[in-house]
Amino acid sequence: MSTPDSATGSVVEEPAPAPDGQLSSLSTRAARQLTTTTKSEPQMQAITSRWLLKTLPWVDVKGGTYRVNRRLQLRTGRGRVHFEHNGADDIRVVPETLTELPVLRGYPDGEVLRELAGRFQPREVRAGQVLFEAGQPVTEAYLVVHGRFTRYTNGKYGDEEITGVVSAGDQMGDEAVGQSDPLWLSSVRADTAGVVLSLPWTAIQEVTQRVPSLAAHLQAYVEQQRMPMNRKGEAEVPVQAGHTGEPTLRGGFVDYELAPREYELSLTQTVLRVHTRIADLYNDPMDQTQQQLRLTVEEIRERQEWELVNNRRFGLLHNVDYGQRISTFTGPPTPDDMDELLSMRRRTKVFLAHPKAIAAFFRQCNRRGLVPGTASVDGHEVPAWRGVPIYPCSKIPIRDDHTTSILALRTGEADQGVVGLYQTGIPDEFQPGLNVRFMGINEQAVINYLVTAYYSMAILVPDAAGILENVQLGRTAD
Repeated sequence: MSTPDSATGSVVEEPAPAPDGQLSSLSTRAARQLTTTTKSEPQMQAITSRWLLKTLPWVDVKGGTYRVNRRLQLRTGRGRVHFEHNGADDIRVVPETLTELPVLRGYPDGEVLRELAGRFQPREVRAGQVLFEAGQPVTEAYLVVHGRFTRYTNGKYGDEEITGVVSAGDQMGDEAVGQSDPLWLSSVRADTAGVVLSLPWTAIQEVTQRVPSLAAHLQAYVEQQRMPMNRKGEAEVPVQAGHTGEPTLRGGFVDYELAPREYELSLTQTVLRVHTRIADLYNDPMDQTQQQLRLTVEEIRERQEWELVNNRRFGLLHNVDYGQRISTFTGPPTPDDMDELLSMRRRTKVFLAHPKAIAAFFRQCNRRGLVPGTASVDGHEVPAWRGVPIYPCSKIPIRDDHTTSILALRTGEADQGVVGLYQTGIPDEFQPGLNVRFMGINEQAVINYLVTAYYSMAILVPDAAGILENVQLGRTAD
């Protein structure tokens, strides 16, 4: 005979009744009244492996602020402009974001920026259309609203050589500033249908001639780009090699940035509340306060990793240099894309990708008959590419168009990489960089604990981190 157990909802098998309808032995349901149930600790489904927190070297920031001193950078990095969409035919560039262009970086006159923004005209581009070809005169500057474009040149032996991918927010043509007869150095073809904003080169020249402040700004930019610099765009230190005799050696010095970036520790906080009656009476076999605190700390650590990836002030996705961002060539993450990302820095130690992005990469490897390797990390076997472990990180978002990003990091202060920031030795410390402070008992007999984690992240030099963008996750037809 089977009866449902009201306590667990499961079906309990009871002894078959005697012919007269009476049980011949004690039922399991009654017997359970004299037993002690074995319990598990409270489980939490949202706990992840948190590989980013585990793999980052952490620097103890005693002053609460970490300053990243660098050599003087002469080559201005590229940013990405933003757009306002007011309909299919009314697309405008946000004027303030024009300062993301290297030639306009730091230009203060908002009126001039608005005039330049107003002169851009939208143009639809069909798939396969060539926007311009290498060697042609530069007659327009372009801003990409959406779509994917391929840069290519003719190779040494006459074949087409792809040199890069241009996507939404990128710009083409501003590198011609300061040249008397600028020519395109590469050709650009649309891989997909898209929209660009174009600005005639004559319009740029007309505004420059009419506005002295803009002309002076552009001239200063051109002069800065002509200053001696190394291959990374830093102010050059004069050195000589291979000489004989006693030539006069040039002197020089290593110049520093006068306004280095400073990272203040951020925080994640919550107030944990436990009723005194619960804390006093219901503590066997497990301490209720400790279990509440354990799960609260797990939630705070999950949010800490999310912030290290997504925070706009210091998170990886928003602070990686735009010169260290590349787009996939075909959509899905291929071995070629991963090799390109790997080649952009020395001593890459970590790949971080959403689990679905890892699966998409494995599908591309399967198509080519390749078997990615593995790496042993603290007793765990994790997938690897070219010997670099690929850690799953579910905090990297999947966008509405079913695309995501893959991160590549060089870590540690000794390698001028990415470092985590925290402070140890804080009052009432529970874990490094995390404390639990008693806040008192209120009139409802509820105990309050303030739980706080202090942290941040710093990218010591621009090439310490890179991103493979526009990683397509969906399956494609064979």
